[in-house]
Amino acid sequence: MNTERDSETTFEEDSQPNDEVVPYSDDETEDELEDQEPAVEPEQNRVNREVEENRDTIKKDCTWHIKANDRKFHEQSHFMNTKFFCIKKSKYANNAIKTYKYNVFTFLPLNLFEQFKRAANIYFVGLLILQAIPQISTLAWYTTLVPLLLVLGITAIKDLVDDVARHKMDKEVNNRTCEVIKNGRFKSTKWKNIQVGDVIRLKKNDFVPADILLLSSSEPNSLCYVETAELDGETNLKFKMALEITDQYLQREDTLAIFDGFIECEEPNNRLDKFTGTLFWRKRSFPLDADKILLRGCVIRNTDICHGLVIFAGTLKYLTWLPIFAPYSITFCLHSVEIIRLGQSHFINWDLQMYYSEKDTPAKARTTTLNEQLGQIHYIFSDKTGTLTQNIMTFKKCCINGQIYGDHRDASQHSHSKIEVVDFSWNTFADGKLQFYDHYLIEQILSGKEPEIRQFFFLLAVCHTVMVDRTDGQINYQAASPDEGALVNAARNFGFAFLARTQNTITISELGTERTYDVLAILDFNSDRKRMSIIVRTPEGNIRLYCKGADTVIYERLHQMNPIKQETQDALDIFASETLRTLCLCYKEIEEKEFAEWNKKFMAASVASTNRDEALDKVYEEIEKDLILLGATAIEDKLQDGVPETISKLAKADIKIWVLTGDKKGTLLCRETSVNSLLHTRMENQRNRGGVYAKFAPVVHEPFFPPGENRALIITGSWLNEILLEKKAKKSNILKLKFPRTEEERRMRTQSKRRLEAKKEQQQKNFVDLACECSAVICCRVTPKQKAMVVDLVKRYKKAITLAIGDGANDVNMIKTAHIGVGISGQEGMQAVMSSDYSFAQFRYLQRLLLVHGRWSYIRMCKFLRYFFYKNFAFTLVHFWYSFFNGYSAQTAYEDWFITLYNVVYSSLPVLLMGLLDQDVSDKLSLRFPRLYVVGQRDLLFNYKRFFVSLLHGILTSMVLFFIPFGAYLQTVGQDGEAPSDYQSFAVTVASALVITVNFQIGLDTSYWTFVNAFSIFGSIALYFGIMFDFHSAGIHVLFPSAFQFTGTASNALRQPYIWLTIILTVAVCLLPVVAIRFLSMTIWPSESDKIQKQRKRLTAEQQWQRRPTAFRRGASSRRSAYAFSHQRGYRAPLDAIIADEGIYR
Repeated sequence: MNTERDSETTFEEDSQPNDEVVPYSDDETEDELEDQEPAVEPEQNRVNREVEENRDTIKKDCTWHIKANDRKFHEQSHFMNTKFFCIKKSKYANNAIKTYKYNVFTFLPLNLFEQFKRAANIYFVGLLILQAIPQISTLAWYTTLVPLLLVLGITAIKDLVDDVARHKMDKEVNNRTCEVIKNGRFKSTKWKNIQVGDVIRLKKNDFVPADILLLSSSEPNSLCYVETAELDGETNLKFKMALEITDQYLQREDTLAIFDGFIECEEPNNRLDKFTGTLFWRKRSFPLDADKILLRGCVIRNTDICHGLVIFAGTLKYLTWLPIFAPYSITFCLHSVEIIRLGQSHFINWDLQMYYSEKDTPAKARTTTLNEQLGQIHYIFSDKTGTLTQNIMTFKKCCINGQIYGDHRDASQHSHSKIEVVDFSWNTFADGKLQFYDHYLIEQILSGKEPEIRQFFFLLAVCHTVMVDRTDGQINYQAASPDEGALVNAARNFGFAFLARTQNTITISELGTERTYDVLAILDFNSDRKRMSIIVRTPEGNIRLYCKGADTVIYERLHQMNPIKQETQDALDIFASETLRTLCLCYKEIEEKEFAEWNKKFMAASVASTNRDEALDKVYEEIEKDLILLGATAIEDKLQDGVPETISKLAKADIKIWVLTGDKKGTLLCRETSVNSLLHTRMENQRNRGGVYAKFAPVVHEPFFPPGENRALIITGSWLNEILLEKKAKKSNILKLKFPRTEEERRMRTQSKRRLEAKKEQQQKNFVDLACECSAVICCRVTPKQKAMVVDLVKRYKKAITLAIGDGANDVNMIKTAHIGVGISGQEGMQAVMSSDYSFAQFRYLQRLLLVHGRWSYIRMCKFLRYFFYKNFAFTLVHFWYSFFNGYSAQTAYEDWFITLYNVVYSSLPVLLMGLLDQDVSDKLSLRFPRLYVVGQRDLLFNYKRFFVSLLHGILTSMVLFFIPFGAYLQTVGQDGEAPSDYQSFAVTVASALVITVNFQIGLDTSYWTFVNAFSIFGSIALYFGIMFDFHSAGIHVLFPSAFQFTGTASNALRQPYIWLTIILTVAVCLLPVVAIRFLSMTIWPSESDKIQKQRKRLTAEQQWQRRPTAFRRGASSRRSAYAFSHQRGYRAPLDAIIADEGIYR
């Protein structure tokens, strides 16, 4: 009993989770969370020292060895891999790339091999073989061969064109040139001849030919600016900086020629933002990271010359691991579904109403297979920052030494409703863009009465990773994030301007006085630490640590004696209520001896070959404690245009929106404790009804809330883990054995594990049921892994189509987990876009993507499928009825060439055009009436019922097509006294009636008529008669007597009015009941679409001449603040804005 009790986690016995703390790192697996053991720091340090002392040992993580300017080193036997039998090749490949698949000799066999890996092609080949045997087939072999050759030929031509383009591209890339050191001098060398270990020189606007370690550049401190558009689609410049040692000694050609550095690093992999390695040179070791690596495909910008050492080349470069989004690879065959999907994707790409002109960003469909699912979305999971907001940060307020600054007040601290903007003309470095209204803060800065205020802005100017660029005497900042850029710009305007930095110094203008500080260490920011620190030595010799980060992590590391903790916390609550984003600032004085001891550990961790990040995090923790709080910043992130209107329309379309964000929670309408209680009560009720494990107990659907009320669920990441039983289990005090000692113990452990899994599954299902009863759900302080988990839970338990939308790298997991991923190309790079199925620049375009393109795509595909089944049932089942009268001889009811061309020519174009162009209502009406979207969510247009209706329609049509001509031909005499009831005339009559019927039927199914549709319908009928008369002519029979045996049939049969009357009667009997049924249906049981179509002209006129009032006023403060729900408890506006106006439509 004790073992079982220890292994379970209950709500009552666990401590309550911290609302604001992210529970664990996304890099940890669940097994790692359970099995982590505390590491012994002295042992880690000892290992690190041994690694540094003996660098020749082969490491587990760093098995890639590079020797500069030494090609023979990489040809040693232990670097050789066996490729084929005894043939060996160095693992260090040359730099030539090969993306093409075929050459002159391999194209035909390899292409056919690729195509015949498709099951459909193999099926047709088998069918062709059977048809070639006369004893078992009555159909001619060419009825299958012609379509098959057409499919194979078009696909082969497409593949050939693509591969020729790849050949040209490979040739062009491989023959590019750059300068490589050979025999002590830089010489022009083709890219394909570059090898690992070469030292190369690149110039401005050159492409980087391989992954290289930046050694030096012509810029101060060996800075190098690169554009990474070829890698991640981002056009903004990124900076790289070489090591100080290489910047100092490797600037000239002669020193680069004798450079003999040795590098140990990780093997090539797909992590573009991480790199771990160590440079051994001049009897010292230097840590290498991604900030010193230039990846192949980057372009050198704003840098005249740079030098680098090739780390990875050719097929081993990072670039080859990137997902390459080539043009859509679609087989241009008669596979109508793919053609329709391709066309619908292009319509999305061409939609000018989804084009964002400010950044020249069009909408992009990155897939062709999901268009119809856009019309069936039930749940949308959205990020907040950068997705719903602009991600353009503006410094608004701050709290310093417990005092809030940023309100409208004059220098005497008197508040005013109207006051002029602060004049920063006294500051030569002010950019003139900051709108600030608190004159009292400027008075305090200039007077120097409170040193904490100057210390506050100095921290903002020094604690960052921003790079400065001077253009025409103007200072421009290159920031890694909008938040950091806003804070550094704020410090600049308030008199503390960041001017320059080197590898070891940073220069600040403090109220006009330039001072340079030695940078002793930078403690990097990451998503787990949620803070950044810098250790500097002042000109006076003092050592200080400055830190900024999230309030949750900062407050945990503050000194016990911090008198302004509560005042700052109150200010954070106020900032949160105003929907401002906050950071806390703090500092610490460090003694020389303390820093010297810590620095030894820091240097050892910096060059650790294994678990470097973990080692550094532990060292950081040692120094980031006992901090002194200075205050907090508050910056504003405005809502994007059109977000309220978009959310309102999506809500009217019965689409539920869940917001999953890493920010702090802004309100709590449905508290986590009440959720906890509701779920606990539900679990008890389920146990009382037979337990979680009662598989055969009747399912009881009981709501969590009474009907008729709108509720919102706001939950944090730590509570999410608690509720879903995802948190780490408590460690048992009893020593746990690795293997059970007895069979009984093994059985008990297995049963306990099963009970826990069943409990966890039921708890997760209950949570999803509860959340789905709420009008809106907001998950705050969630990690990327938790975002994906929430999406997966809804997919698993609701069986609904989901869509995830985000703009940053932290949204990639969520985007990939959902059925459909949408990327916003905003301020946080292109990672989300590159991982998405669809992308555009603004959240407001989502309504058009779903309500217009998604809905149209769903309707078109459903119409196509229903018609496709109908026309083929009508065509095929005629053979079935004919078999009763031909002695089951397997004789076909049609001519062989008609069978060959029916789906290829006679009935293909109209349905393709309907699948591409049809629309029941216009795009404007689709947006005006979002409830039209519901038909896709409920899958009303294509389901089992609709399928069987199409089947029945096809059966009845086939019966009419066969039995009316059969009865008309029975015992009949023509005008010339001859009987027209021969087999060939009968086949022509049935085929003619079939072609006319199915083409007129597509006309009845078409809602949006254009000249193209009409031409395709009547053109297909005309084409049928033209081809038939040609195939029945005497001339073609003379040339191919065995293939064309219906000589003169068409001209003889169709000249008789009796046969035309038979065809007309057959078509009328097939179509008139359809017309009657549809008329009655639209009159008695009209759908929403039918009602709007009846009033289309009036509604269109209203839209043109009347301006409809909107429920939202863009720019109104009550609504604007409503959507930046990012921060602290007690703020009620956000969910009201999302839900209140939605509830009336439910």
